[in-house]
Amino acid sequence: MYSKIKSIGCTALVLMFVALGCNTVFAAPELVLRFAGQNAADHPATKQMHEIAKEIGEKTDGRIEVKVYPGNQLGDYTLVYEEQIRGTIDMSCISVPSQFDPRMELIYINGYVSDYEDAKKVFAQDGWLFGKMNEYNERLGVKLLGFFIEGMIGTGTTKPAKDPLNPAAEQDVLIRVPNMDVYKLAAEAMGYRTVTVPYADVYQAIQTGVVNGVNGYPVAAAYTALGDVLKYWYMTNYSLEVLNYMISGKTWEKIKPEDQVIIKDVLARATTKSIENAKNVDNHYMDLMREKGIEVVTYTKEELAPLMKACATTWPKLEKNMTKELMDEFRKELAPK
Repeated sequence: MYSKIKSIGCTALVLMFVALGCNTVFAAPELVLRFAGQNAADHPATKQMHEIAKEIGEKTDGRIEVKVYPGNQLGDYTLVYEEQIRGTIDMSCISVPSQFDPRMELIYINGYVSDYEDAKKVFAQDGWLFGKMNEYNERLGVKLLGFFIEGMIGTGTTKPAKDPLNPAAEQDVLIRVPNMDVYKLAAEAMGYRTVTVPYADVYQAIQTGVVNGVNGYPVAAAYTALGDVLKYWYMTNYSLEVLNYMISGKTWEKIKPEDQVIIKDVLARATTKSIENAKNVDNHYMDLMREKGIEVVTYTKEELAPLMKACATTWPKLEKNMTKELMDEFRKELAPK
């Protein structure tokens, strides 16, 4: 009888500790945030989203739970941004759409960052660019938290450019560029002829000779999507592929001040980490290009200076949509010295 009572008592004690443990570890969060991404599940940006979600949960002691939805599960970047304005999607790691404010193409201007050491300063939370982008986002009801730097952008071709470091030379290469003035003008300033082709049709356009190459791709994307058709890769570093970590202003207002500090700190370090990882990713995929037989050409920051200056000559043409006031400020803050 004593043995039976002892067994019941032990069982009750175990159940009590389990219950206490469950309350401690699995207590319901105060907020559950939906974190939308546009990249595939195995993309570096998505992997970092999961790291951010885990760190926010741990550092807030479970008060905030972040659920990651990659691969446009909650809609493309334009829809996600609209939903953040409404407050129906909380966080995102996406391209910033410019149709809500053309000045937000500021993030895509070319010719002001040519290496990753520069990028760490330019994209810091206390930097001019972050402040300006956050200003435009907050006017729409969205708060900028940080950036994901995917990689430096170069030029991939099927035939050699004639003089890729000389912007005054005709490169005799027709390349596809994204349908944005910032890319078209920069490519033409570097001596290339340009045309716009839908993203989904780029591979076929190169394969069939409709175009001789591409501009506007970071190294990893160029290799994974176009590695079978490219013959040359010029690591011109004239631009960066940048995604934006953002949060709905309505969601931000619900978060306690101490947790806001935690989230800002997590995203600041995530931005720096993405920049450090991007350099390694670029080098990794350039090695894979070489193994595939693609001729890869890299340059020093000094060698790239003429291309950066050529890109900068296009900035006045952006004033129509970006405003002269903004571009004057941009030149003052970020123009190559």
